[in-house]
Amino acid sequence: MLSYARGPGAALLECTIGQQLEIVANRFPENPAVISCHQTQRLTWSELLCAANSVAGELRKLGIAEGERVGIWATNCVEWPVVHFACARAGCVLVNVNPACRTHELAFILRESGIKALFLNEQDAKANYLDVLHEALAQGDTKLAHVVAFGTERWMEMSHSSASTGTGARPEDTTNIQYTSGTTGSPKGVLLTHSNLLNNGVLIARALRYNENDRICLPVPMAHCFGNVIGTMAALASGAALILPSAYFDAGATLKAIEEHRATAIYGVPTMFIAELQHPDFAQFDLHSLRTGVMAGAPCPVEVMKQVISDMHCPEMTIGYGLTETSPIVTMSDIDDGIERRVNTVGKVMPGTEVKIAAIGSGQTLEAGEQGEICARGYMLMKGYDGDPEATARVIDSEGWLHTGDLGLMREDGYLKVTGRAKDMIIRGGENIYPREVEEFLYTHPKIAEVQVIGLPDEKLGEAVLAWIKLKESEPATSEEIQEFCKGKIAHFKIPQYVRFVTAFPTTLSGKIQKYRIRELEIKERRLEKATTIQTA
Repeated sequence: MLSYARGPGAALLECTIGQQLEIVANRFPENPAVISCHQTQRLTWSELLCAANSVAGELRKLGIAEGERVGIWATNCVEWPVVHFACARAGCVLVNVNPACRTHELAFILRESGIKALFLNEQDAKANYLDVLHEALAQGDTKLAHVVAFGTERWMEMSHSSASTGTGARPEDTTNIQYTSGTTGSPKGVLLTHSNLLNNGVLIARALRYNENDRICLPVPMAHCFGNVIGTMAALASGAALILPSAYFDAGATLKAIEEHRATAIYGVPTMFIAELQHPDFAQFDLHSLRTGVMAGAPCPVEVMKQVISDMHCPEMTIGYGLTETSPIVTMSDIDDGIERRVNTVGKVMPGTEVKIAAIGSGQTLEAGEQGEICARGYMLMKGYDGDPEATARVIDSEGWLHTGDLGLMREDGYLKVTGRAKDMIIRGGENIYPREVEEFLYTHPKIAEVQVIGLPDEKLGEAVLAWIKLKESEPATSEEIQEFCKGKIAHFKIPQYVRFVTAFPTTLSGKIQKYRIRELEIKERRLEKATTIQTA
């Protein structure tokens, strides 16, 4: 038996995200669409459609044409889906900017994406976004012409105006760009279509058996595919409500939101579930309304999944696997799967999707049970990397297979197990970190001569960032100095947790640096052996 599986046929939607919003708003006009707990605001589906139409019309007035780019740089808030759907209604391309981005990363995204209008928070507990934006704009030319801050009079005018617009967008048109380190090089803009995102949401909603009475608690960032596809698109496909517990993840706020709004589904990366289960007041919250949910973004410790099922009353909790490049979900466990399948695999291939395990190098499909590279293709495959056909061709072969860079095996029952990564990616608490990007930034430090960045196992976050640094001659430095240099310039999760100053790196005879040896040495030195043995699905 070959390691190949094709999901069942699926009736996919042949409309745009903006058209689907109108359909749902007409079906469930007075049902809640978004409940933002920390803002004490909510919108019904009809109110969400009205606000999206208003902002779409105002984008037209600003001269933003169909196909042009509009950015959103904000934590979870009620305004996020308004802008998301406004861009879909106007035929603009929404560019997600991670709220953790700082000057170095923001300047890169503004430059690469060609954003003409940017919606943002003015500031929050972690950053003054306007200050960061001004610093980023000073680093180079951009197309940015309009900046709108949420909560200001300008935003209120845009979201409550009488303007509206239709769109000639088609399902196959690009509607969203999300930046990811991908499987090669520095961050790349992933081009995702209406059909990609909407239908991934449709299939997730069907798998979780959502309807208009469900309420999805969403503590994951809307700036990621997890939030705005598995969350927003699944709600759009079913009429379910989104509950936003807090701007940033807060375990207590999440538990409170589940209880107060009788959530039926809960999402998160494993670290979020661990924080919720370990919250000192966990036992005081009534979570019996929960039924299902999705745990994804990083390997899931088996014991954590068991506790979520029992202690959080989620008998239908699922695990999903995917990438930004696949919109994102490729495989998913069934809500009625036995515990063994749910904790030892990442499920089976989704409808309308193909998966194979291929020999690295040749691409030949392997036999069931053999480890190789996970490859996927189907409706959910990205259009490509924005402005980078060469990088696109490196990951999508001539037969349309996306080579994920992840290692896995397919069992004879068709269920997939992820066993490692062929690519040099660090996954810290669900955040993808490409070492080369961090290395290139650290090279801007005047004292650093050479640097290597790798991931170390971490019991809480899955992986932590380590930097081995060779300093320039007669240039002393401290770990704290390096970390302080990074603050405000790169996202907090990319800042090395561990720094070691060295005079040489382990290399092969040909001089190639052996990152795996660095990892082995650090695991032994820091006594991290236990973290490497955590069993994951």
